[in-house]
Amino acid sequence: MSSTWFRRVRKGVLTSTNEKKETPEGLWHKCPECKLTITQEELEQHLYVCPKCNYHNKINAKEYFKILFDEGEYEELFAGIVPKDKLGFVDMKPYDKRLVDAQEATGLTDAMTVGTGKLDGKGFVIACMNFNFIGGSMGSVVGEKICRGIRYCIEHKLPFMIISKSGGARMMESAFSLMQMAKTSANLTLLAKAGLPYISLMTDPTTGGVTASYAMLGDINIAEPKALIGFAGPRVIKETIKKDLPAGFQRSEFLLEHGFLDFIVDRHVLKQKLSMAIDWFVK
Repeated sequence: MSSTWFRRVRKGVLTSTNEKKETPEGLWHKCPECKLTITQEELEQHLYVCPKCNYHNKINAKEYFKILFDEGEYEELFAGIVPKDKLGFVDMKPYDKRLVDAQEATGLTDAMTVGTGKLDGKGFVIACMNFNFIGGSMGSVVGEKICRGIRYCIEHKLPFMIISKSGGARMMESAFSLMQMAKTSANLTLLAKAGLPYISLMTDPTTGGVTASYAMLGDINIAEPKALIGFAGPRVIKETIKKDLPAGFQRSEFLLEHGFLDFIVDRHVLKQKLSMAIDWFVK
């Protein structure tokens, strides 16, 4: 029998399995800690915390405000303040171009968003850093928004919180960035003199000049589980001292054990804990 009798005339049999199926981008999330895969919708329902291992994924101001403010409703303050490249800084690309790219990619003007609303019916102001904007780096706009947020609290007699998530000072702004450490610290003193509480929440990561200034100056210093908190990173420290570091070094649990934190709070009970903390100070 000739083999030509069995030769396929058409190139392939068309079935539904031959059709390429595209998975919508961003539909699934894989936990970087335990590798559990769930949908983004499930992750959001769990407040961006892994339901298996309790890994706290990085989130930004929009998500924190939705979690903390009653009904997710708040008023954004000082949205019109935008950064400028006063030094004409250039590294791999001009700083002004880097700013435009970050603004287009994130829909944010800079790495800090300040909002005011109600938390369990109590007036509250939150300044939250956005890590997706140039690594949450601290530039002049970050410092200015914090200081204006403090003055707003003093004027309206409201408690204040900063949620830190940052790689540290923004090198593209040089001394303008470093000046924000002293500027924000001085304004926090004014808040204290006004008898108003300041709560500092440190999330993963909180490093550099942010840790060396406002992140560690809270009336209450708290952190999310396993957050990296420190000035220089553990790799740099290890290379400098030429010694192995203790297990869990610079993580929230290590800092709590050594007296740098008041407590560690899971995101699921964060709103409840903050409401209790506000009551400690505001009668």
